[in-house]
Amino acid sequence: MAGRILILDSVATNRIVLKVKMAAAQYDVQGCETHSEALALIDAQCPDLILINMSDPVEDRYAFCKGLRQNIKTESIGIICMGVADTARARFAAMDCGANDVLPRPISDTLMMARVRSILRQRNIGLEWQLRADACRALGFEEEGAPMLRPINAALLVFGNDMRSKLQSTVDEAIGQNVARFAALLSQNSKQLPNQTELIVADASSSDLDPQHLFQMIADLKTRPETRLAAQLIILAQGQEEAAAMCLDLGAEDVVFTNASAGELKIRIKTLMLRKAQRDKMNNSVLDGLHAAVTDPLTGLHNRRYADMHLVKIAEQARTTGHEFALMVIDIDFFKAINDTYGHAAGDDVLKALSDRLRQNLRSIDLLARIGGEEFMIVMPDTSTDLAEMAADRLRQLVNDRPFRIPGNDQPLKVTISIGVAVDRAVETNGFDASLLIGQADAALYVAKAGGRNMVSVSHAAA
Repeated sequence: MAGRILILDSVATNRIVLKVKMAAAQYDVQGCETHSEALALIDAQCPDLILINMSDPVEDRYAFCKGLRQNIKTESIGIICMGVADTARARFAAMDCGANDVLPRPISDTLMMARVRSILRQRNIGLEWQLRADACRALGFEEEGAPMLRPINAALLVFGNDMRSKLQSTVDEAIGQNVARFAALLSQNSKQLPNQTELIVADASSSDLDPQHLFQMIADLKTRPETRLAAQLIILAQGQEEAAAMCLDLGAEDVVFTNASAGELKIRIKTLMLRKAQRDKMNNSVLDGLHAAVTDPLTGLHNRRYADMHLVKIAEQARTTGHEFALMVIDIDFFKAINDTYGHAAGDDVLKALSDRLRQNLRSIDLLARIGGEEFMIVMPDTSTDLAEMAADRLRQLVNDRPFRIPGNDQPLKVTISIGVAVDRAVETNGFDASLLIGQADAALYVAKAGGRNMVSVSHAAA
């Protein structure tokens, strides 16, 4: 896994040893001694992760970490604090200043490298989502504002029958609600978890636990549709560094040992909750942006961009099944006269009312899109020429025979439509030319317009 790592340590020997270990794992590594050197390197090329020796006798490393978290340019950099005393108070202080993790001395190389891989993996996922969110923001789709912590669906899994009430209350307090407890002796028991579980705290500190059961459960939860996106926090007994490294490499988002204080556990849980809120916000922004990019804002129908993509997919399906599909192009007759006589607001009301009427009289598998000012497209899978002509004439009558009631107008407006129909017979196997089929439907529509409007015309050219 590629990544840029910065080592901040005033002891040259420590920097050299760490740099050798990280470079051996193919990371791009730089080292520095002071805060000013670190900030200069960060400004020149922002690292993905910083390894910080917290025991510097001169500079305040805790204030440095807080400063990184408070700067929008550096807030997402991973931070691993090293060299602190292996006490609950020291660990909490490091976590409280913004560290992703704390590694007291003596440091397990296996756990350290697993932590590095886990933090870089999570950072890369976050950067991918951020890139998508930035693209949506550039298009004006994202709402501003930082994500807020919200209640989430959480579960506490306990291996064995020993249930520590202190842990239950700590998890409940951190999440802000009562968390359901489930037995987790075997991975199969994870089927009991409710759908859409977002956070799983697993107490795997029991001395009777077979680590293989834990590893199997972590992997199992990451493959189930209902829990694959849930963050996992694993609690292990002290001294289980090898197991902790394996948990992280299997996909657990965080691992903590039983010597962690309640405060540290709460910080870790809230960090996972905040990360979930950030991902949800970015995900919703991307989905909203995608929806806006393929939707006509006036009618709520799909737009031409989506219709063109959908048409190609339908053609590919038709090539596979050998079935025909139909394409209709619909145009409102004398629409300009409606705008000129009654105003553009009335014209918009006609477009919306017509969209609703067409939508209510099509199959769920049919696509209806607005592709121009007063022009619509319908794609109908598994539809022959005869069936398409019948469907088009039915739609024409449904529109033409019942006038539209428009707000602000006492008299309903009589609206007529003309329809051009083309059918792809799926005889070609070397690809599909959407423009050819659309051109045939347009030509048929022109015939309907030239023939007096308020009629259906079918193209008999083979697509």
